Amino acid sequence: MIHGKKVVVVMPAYNAERTLRQTISQLPAEVVDEIILVDDASRDNTAAVARSLGVHTLVHRNNLGYGGNQKTCYAEALAHGADIVVMVHPDYQYDPRLVTPMASLIATGVYDVVLGSRIIGNSAIRGGMPRYKYIANRFLTMSQNLLLGEKLSEYHTGYRGYAREVLESLPLEANSNDFLFDNQMLAQIFFFGFRIGEISCPTRYSPESSSINFRRSCAYGLGVLRTSVQYWLARRGITTPSIFERSGHRLEPELQKARITPDEGRSAVS
Repeated sequence: MIHGKKVVVVMPAYNAERTLRQTISQLPAEVVDEIILVDDASRDNTAAVARSLGVHTLVHRNNLGYGGNQKTCYAEALAHGADIVVMVHPDYQYDPRLVTPMASLIATGVYDVVLGSRIIGNSAIRGGMPRYKYIANRFLTMSQNLLLGEKLSEYHTGYRGYAREVLESLPLEANSNDFLFDNQMLAQIFFFGFRIGEISCPTRYSPESSSINFRRSCAYGLGVLRTSVQYWLARRGITTPSIFERSGHRLEPELQKARITPDEGRSAVS
């Protein structure tokens, strides 16, 4: 808890058995009030490991994708009374200790959203980011800054903290269930006038780090450009895609409940 605000860490997980313990062990226990993990129908023992660590664990009946996983994460965090929600990937790619400064910037009212940037401080390449991904990151970020009229160092980090108001206000159900979800969410945050800050986040790439193949990377890149053009058009009143319609498409906890297995209430091994 920070400044009287409940901090909940959410973990969208898929085959994270090998790195989950290490990630959770480095979360700042003095700040994090609760951890919620959503297992997207993993083929390994991710859920069992999470429960053995006392983590509130939900398991999707079927694989819904990275975006679909986050929708369940955020609905569950809101249902548990979170004031601040920080998404931490359980693959240990991002440093879990940075939850403290990220949550603090939100708790003190400096920002509504805080991103852990791999680009600030030039740590991406040193941390093992493949060079083609770095080049794609820089090109897409430059394009988005031009179309959105903003100046983020990157739009593609998976390390993010949100104030409760942000998650309650955005039409997140209108977003993709795949990797494009993250990018659409940032466009929505800017569109609805929330404040985004960034901190430098060293990153580490390993064989266990989550990644997408070249074909899906290309589809993601095209989706990013499409989202940016949609934003540009919506800002000028030319068209309003569903992802920028404030009414409707909110996260519904009951809808999320329908996606998970009946044992969602068990948070630890009995």
